[in-house]
Amino acid sequence: MLTGAQIVMECLVEQGVDTVFGYPGGAVLNIYDELYKNSYRIRHILTSHEQHAAHAADGYARATGKTAVCIATSGPGATNLVTGIATAYMDSVPIVFITGNVSTDLIGKDSFQEADITGITMPITKNNYLVKDVNKLADVLREAFAIASSGRPGPVLVDIPKNVSAAVAEYTPAKPYKYISPSDAPLDTESVKNLAELINSTEKIFILCGGGVIRSGASDRLRELARKLGAPVGATLMGIGGYPCTDQLYTGLVGMHGTKASNTAVSECELFLAFGSRFSDRVIGDSSKFGKNAVIAHIDIDDAEINKNIRTHHHVHGPIDEVLDMLLPMINLPEESLAARREWADYITSMRCGALTAKPVQGDRKLTPKGIVDTVYGVSPKDTIIVTDVGQHQLWAATYYKYDAPGTLLTSGGFGTMGYGAGAAIGAKLGQPEMRVIHMTGDGSFRMNCGELSTEEHYGLPIITVIFNNGSLGMVRQWQSLFYDKRYSQSTLNRGPNFVKLAEAYGVKGYDLYTTGELEAALREALDSGKPAVLDCHIEIDETVTPMVAPGKPITDFILQDIDD
Repeated sequence: MLTGAQIVMECLVEQGVDTVFGYPGGAVLNIYDELYKNSYRIRHILTSHEQHAAHAADGYARATGKTAVCIATSGPGATNLVTGIATAYMDSVPIVFITGNVSTDLIGKDSFQEADITGITMPITKNNYLVKDVNKLADVLREAFAIASSGRPGPVLVDIPKNVSAAVAEYTPAKPYKYISPSDAPLDTESVKNLAELINSTEKIFILCGGGVIRSGASDRLRELARKLGAPVGATLMGIGGYPCTDQLYTGLVGMHGTKASNTAVSECELFLAFGSRFSDRVIGDSSKFGKNAVIAHIDIDDAEINKNIRTHHHVHGPIDEVLDMLLPMINLPEESLAARREWADYITSMRCGALTAKPVQGDRKLTPKGIVDTVYGVSPKDTIIVTDVGQHQLWAATYYKYDAPGTLLTSGGFGTMGYGAGAAIGAKLGQPEMRVIHMTGDGSFRMNCGELSTEEHYGLPIITVIFNNGSLGMVRQWQSLFYDKRYSQSTLNRGPNFVKLAEAYGVKGYDLYTTGELEAALREALDSGKPAVLDCHIEIDETVTPMVAPGKPITDFILQDIDD
């Protein structure tokens, strides 16, 4: 017989979990007592706030491909997870969240630190559970892991009242458990054959690499398809790294901040192949004008995404890796079409701007967004993971850095969570200890997560934080400049703190930087130190993200153009 808390430990070990993130409190003390006893099997990472524990689990899951675990107490502990849960839900990240609750006899009585966390998180989880019977706990946890990782991944929450974690029940190790996901249905061979016929008979093809390509481990197969077709490839924000950014067929982002090459390709192609993209509003702009000359084919593991935001002409429902495995042998391009295909690809890729090429920074120049990113790219080892927060710096990092492998850019794409980066960087570094992790952030976002410097220092995590410090909420200011007649309402941050002194207060080395030469020297020193560091990079307040399309407008109607340098 085991207590509920002991059952939690056994189930975690059974699922291959060796690292959990969290923050203790009264309702989960039974579980934390067992974590203490099981520290030789499960490592617990204590963050400074539950939200950042959730983001750390998120970064760990994205960096490793494993289902991560995050634990928090009842009431405010559980509600502090909500932003992290929503972030994971929007970006399809597999995490099992375990929360404590008041004892079952106190539920619904406005008890101390009571919250209906299952009700609160119902719209932002794949499934959630309030476990009232300890005899069901093991099966619930097994099901939670199965659901989180199956089909389109996502977060699952298991809420365990304190008396349930204290109660005892029989436990059967590795009890056989079957969960059938809707995506487990066999592929429709006919739909794949029809897609192959479309591809073989069409010359002007454009491929969109979405986040589903990375999640399904299909990056190599997509590269093979693109090269076989000689077709240009663009990416969504979540798809960056799913196709190598240094490849000559890569055209950059698609959509609101898409390049001229990518957005023109969408508008002029005859066949638009979307792999693992949910066609978000930031990608499609005016839906009535999106890909209006093309046959749109959508390949996705989540059937609910088909025809949700864009009406497609052809779709294939299934795991992208399996679809490509079936599709690739069916590609048989007519010899007479090859010249026209090359001409199309040359036409689109000729529009690639200087932003798509990382150039060594010449001389010691005043810092600019591109200069910062190019310097970081030039100095950092190839096996570096870039983690961002949300704002202008996120788009600068996405546009200027060159990601040649999946999982090397971690960012909050769907929910747009400021404050995501520090926790996610911690999770990424713990998940991939041999890889360098650089956290790119803005001065606004850094204020939201700077407390995690203490976590980095405590666990000896050599994460380098690069702050794009323009003394403002840069993206808010950019929108106010473009759409609100430069009425900069509450978007100026000129009141401190001194980030270098703040870093030093946490025992972390800080650098105050104004030129590319200073940045390069500081970055090399920080990389060599093997310790966390903060690089405060000062840039002009009026720096902008380019290119840009106004929200809801056709994606070829640029209001800010690509820059060449």
